[in-house]
Amino acid sequence: MTSISIIGSGNMAGAIGALALKGGDTVEISARDAAKAASLVRTLGGGATVGTWGAAPAGDIVVLAVLFESAVDVVREYGEALAGKIVVDITNPFSPTATGLAVPHDTSVAQLIAAAAPADTQVVKAFNTLFRDVLASGGPRDVFMAGDSADAKASLAAFITLIGHRPRDVGDLGMAHWLEGASLLEMGLARSGLGFGLSLGVDLGGK
Repeated sequence: MTSISIIGSGNMAGAIGALALKGGDTVEISARDAAKAASLVRTLGGGATVGTWGAAPAGDIVVLAVLFESAVDVVREYGEALAGKIVVDITNPFSPTATGLAVPHDTSVAQLIAAAAPADTQVVKAFNTLFRDVLASGGPRDVFMAGDSADAKASLAAFITLIGHRPRDVGDLGMAHWLEGASLLEMGLARSGLGFGLSLGVDLGGK
């Protein structure tokens, strides 16, 4: 069993929280708007709890499920409360038209988050290539991960497996830029007629 804290109260927070609870994990929801956090906890049920915004999250794995524009500021606001935690960045830095990335070509939101976090915080990029309904509909789907800590990715991989999906390690945190670009590719495919039920995956011949 894993203890999961989710910062955010939107659709992805709800989807990941529901899967975690189904898998037997403990789930804490924190949001700047405490009423929204409480509302999501009531919807999730299953013993989910409301966390305190800005306080040290209860979970060993902290899912950052906020808009990308605020992600770095949220991490700075939490500061040392995130020390020693695994922080999972699920954001996508799309331009307003979702036809480009709103970060420089040589970085990613995940790398910016890592630079803003305490030195012993392990940042992993994951879940950003899955649309909310695809994630919530069950698996197994491929969940790509990028991060510098093998231990952090192993812990996250165990969680991903527990919720019925397949962890796929793509390398160090520098690969997060390409995962954000992959999500942009998915957006283009979805808009070009394939719809939002698609997901990128690895074909290993049934393995």
